Amino acid sequence: MTAEYRYDVDVLHLLVSPAHAYFGRAREGAADVPTTDAEQAELVAGKGIVGDRFFGKAAHMDAAVTLFAMEALEAIASELEAGPLDPLLTRRNVVLRGVELAPLLGHEFTLESGEDTVRLKAGRPAHPCAWMDEMLAPGAHKAMRGRGGVRCQVIAGGVLHRGPAVLSSPVPLDPRKAGDANVLRPTRLP
Repeated sequence: MTAEYRYDVDVLHLLVSPAHAYFGRAREGAADVPTTDAEQAELVAGKGIVGDRFFGKAAHMDAAVTLFAMEALEAIASELEAGPLDPLLTRRNVVLRGVELAPLLGHEFTLESGEDTVRLKAGRPAHPCAWMDEMLAPGAHKAMRGRGGVRCQVIAGGVLHRGPAVLSSPVPLDPRKAGDANVLRPTRLP
């Protein structure tokens, strides 16, 4: 990373689940799978979160860990007049407060938590699935578009802990925009 911008954040939730609850379940309904809101989660370089459904899966190596801003969920709840929504139902692994995530796409960054620092690379947006309408609130699927978080590859592992943390980024972030929807528009050529 060239320039480094540091942001105090809070790790609010660490979701670890060994199985998919929504993926591939259109007819059967959401699966009742064990899900842990862990106090800490071990991240392994090139593999993801130990014990999670994406750990070591070749198709998900570049997107094994999903980060999500709590402010996005709060904005969605407000727009839908839905009251507080359960962040664990989004099935995002790391729920943070205090950071805008979209500018991290394509960049490596670190999260310092407890004694460890993990290095991640935000590879692509985490698009919501249609299950959000059923699991969160009617209209949540559309409201979550552009603010579903970022899917990351683990570059250097360690242990993330719930609580205060520091996110270091090579690009400036605006924590006031953590709940904003970011619409990626195609670049127009002259």
